[in-house]
Formats: sequence, C-alpha cells, structure tokens
Amino acid sequence: MKRSAIKREVDLQILGDWISPGARVLDLGCGRGIFLEYLRQSKQVYGVGVDVQLDKITSCVKRGVTAYQGDIETAMRQFPDGFFDWVVCSRTLQELDRPQAIIRESLRVGKRFAVGFVNHGYWRNRASLLWQGRRVVNEVFPESWGERRAMNPVSVGEFEEFCAKEGLTIAHRAYLRGDWRTPCSAFPQLFAGYVLYEITR
Repeated sequence: MKRSAIKREVDLQILGDWISPGARVLDLGCGRGIFLEYLRQSKQVYGVGVDVQLDKITSCVKRGVTAYQGDIETAMRQFPDGFFDWVVCSRTLQELDRPQAIIRESLRVGKRFAVGFVNHGYWRNRASLLWQGRRVVNEVFPESWGERRAMNPVSVGEFEEFCAKEGLTIAHRAYLRGDWRTPCSAFPQLFAGYVLYEITR
C-alpha cells in the first residue's frame, strides 16, 4: 500500500476517533475531501476544506464537501474566533510558508488543532545525513533537493519544543513507527516515522 493510502487510513482511524459527532471541522490542505466526506458520513460533522489546488477543490465539490480554493492563512481570516471545534492540518504543516502563524490562527478559529506530519528526525533520515552526507530519497521524500518543492520539515523534538514555548497543551499524541501503522512506545524522536497531535491552548 502506498504511503498516501496509509496516511489516509491513519487519519481516518486516529483523527476520526478524536473528533466527536456533530463537530465543526476545518481541514487545511484538504486534498480531495476524502477525510471530510468520511467525517460527514460517519459522525455527521459540519466540514469545510481549504486547498490551493483547483483540481482537488473540484473533487471536494463532487463529493459534496464545502471547500475553498486559495491561501490557507487568507481563508482562515474569514472565520470568527472559536467558529470551529477542530482545525485539522495533516501532512500540510511542512509545506506552509509561516507554520507558526497558521498554528496560532488555527487556535483562534478552532478550539482544538489536530496536526499530523512525517518526523524528519526519524533515524533513517539521520543516518542518511550522517553516512551519505545527503538528505534521504525514498517513497516519503521521493525527489532530490533540486526537484523538490519548497518544504520546511519538522521533527518531534522541534514541534514539542515549539508547543512548550507557545504555552500550548498537547492533549493527545500518537507516535507511529516507520510503517506509519505500528505504535511507537519508546524514543519517538528517533523511531516514530509519523506523528499526530491534538493541541489546545
């Protein structure tokens, strides 16, 4: 199974469990709206998606998912404080120009912020830099540096340090090993391949 399919499965299982029935959910980088469609069908949520790619917004509309095409930060300014119960940002954080500002704005418009990302401090990434002197190229990071779009990868340690400095509470966390499925119970900074957090103020 491709990583994109595993990631979608993980989001449905873990984030789907965290989000309560009838919640109001804003999905940043919503893609084709599969997650919001699942939440609507299984938990009767009111969901809104935001994505920059028009073809993905078109897919959302076909699924009956309300979605806006454009810049995430600009879109969030349209909503009043506390409008959503949840703001979700899964596999999008590392692509944002100003992630700190997005997190702050997410916790303005939403009561809870759920985020999932690939742990750049995973041991294989560290080993590639140590032994080969270059960033890893694999199915998660398939392009070399010259082909890759702008990214701002983050590690478990960096993110948790940021939360502590911002005075944010990590209400829930899920560390998954390199297969993105098996729980990681020890040394997540090294051995977690994919992580999810629920953040509150």
